[in-house]
Amino acid sequence: MITAKPGLAVHIRWHVRQDMPRVLAIEQASSALPWTEEDFLRRLRQRNCIGMVAECDGCRIAGFMFYELHQDCLDLLNLSVHPSYRLQGIGSQLVNSLTVKLSPRRRTRLNALLPESNLPGQLFLRSQGFIADCVHRSYYSNGDDAYDFHYTAKE
Repeated sequence: MITAKPGLAVHIRWHVRQDMPRVLAIEQASSALPWTEEDFLRRLRQRNCIGMVAECDGCRIAGFMFYELHQDCLDLLNLSVHPSYRLQGIGSQLVNSLTVKLSPRRRTRLNALLPESNLPGQLFLRSQGFIADCVHRSYYSNGDDAYDFHYTAKE
C-alpha cells in the first residue's frame, strides 16, 4: 500500500477486464480525445502493453495508466485520474511506479506524448521531472500538435 496525501491510501495493481467500465468512465471524464473501449483492448492485445489501475477508498478505481515495454525505454500511452481524485498524489504514484523500473543499464527513458491543448498534463509531467524535447506538428486527429516528453533514469 502506497500513501499519497495524508489519509488517502493508494493501491496500484494490474488492470483486469472487470476494470474496463470504470477506466472508460475516467477516460471520458478526463480527455478531450478519449480512447474507446476498442482502443484500450487493441493495446492490451499487444504483448508489450501493460495496464495498471490505482485504487483508493478501499477498492474504488481513481486512476489508471497504460504503457508499453521496449528494450531500452517505456512509453507511457495513457494516464488519467478521475477529476474528483486529482491533486491527491495518485498520478504521481502511478508515474513513480514506472520511473523506479528505469535503470542506466537497461531501460533508460520513460516517454510520453501530450497534446498541445493539454496544459494540465504538460505541467504535471514537468512536475514529475519530464522534459519536452520535440514537437510533432498536427499529430492528433483534431490538428493538435504533440509534445514529446521524456524522463531519463537517474544514475
